[in-house]
Amino acid sequence: MNVSGAHKRTASAGALHLVVGIASTGRREILATTLRHLACQARQPDEVVVCVWSTDDIDQSGLADLTCPSRVLMSPRGSCCQRNRILDTVSQADVVIFLDDDFLMAPSYLEQVEQLFAEHSNVVIATGTVIADGITGPGISVQEGTTRLETAQLSADYDPDPLRSVYCGYGCNMAVRMSAIDCGNLRFDEALPLYGWLEDLDFSRMAARYGRVVKSTRLKGVHLGTKVGRTSGTRFGYSQIANPVYLVRKGTMTVHHAGLQVARNVIANTVKVWRPEPWVDRKGRVRGNFRALADLMLGHLAPRNIENMD
Repeated sequence: MNVSGAHKRTASAGALHLVVGIASTGRREILATTLRHLACQARQPDEVVVCVWSTDDIDQSGLADLTCPSRVLMSPRGSCCQRNRILDTVSQADVVIFLDDDFLMAPSYLEQVEQLFAEHSNVVIATGTVIADGITGPGISVQEGTTRLETAQLSADYDPDPLRSVYCGYGCNMAVRMSAIDCGNLRFDEALPLYGWLEDLDFSRMAARYGRVVKSTRLKGVHLGTKVGRTSGTRFGYSQIANPVYLVRKGTMTVHHAGLQVARNVIANTVKVWRPEPWVDRKGRVRGNFRALADLMLGHLAPRNIENMD
């Protein structure tokens, strides 16, 4: 279904009205750095909207350096709640680019987003190519992330066929066409609390009813994977089982896909708990895994149970 013309929007200086949306909690310093990094964009956003849980979560000086309008919203804690708050207030946008508060875009990122959505009316979600992802390791410093972006820019080759369809977008950098959001009245599922693990998959599969979900090699960035302010090991271990099971019941994740996801995580946690990485709470994840399995057998399993855990 082509939704590009489903909702008329106010024209902006560019071909499309682009809004950068960032949800953040307890990561004041890295958020300020990411906001300042937006100045590197060849095509500036038409607006930046940041949603936080507390006024302490944002340093207003990070917004002062922006050359575009900006707003700060307040919301209950949780990536899904906070992203929905952003969606509720950007009716003028053609495309919203959701970024994690520790994602650094290559200078051409927004320029390429605009071109992609203008040229491909059937694309409803586009996710970029993460050239380095600190989430799988100890994290990447801002300096290293910037260096990697510069190196990638210098060595980049032109790709004549940059788009390929994917199962889901990657939540750390995910551009969404607002006409598809309007058409389906789509929102992130707030039954996935706090970190909202797999909310990007769930949202992508709902959006896929209205068009293509793609990955582009021309949208490049670095996910620093900053470890400050992340969900505890026990909570995350619980979510590793509770969230896939919930999405299977909801119908946005297949049994096969969820089974592989759960098995891979439980095996990794059980094996690595004996020699854990310094940056991963494997013991906590194992506790969370087994608590979730027990709740599954007892019929009590639900993603929201992590809200009552320490």
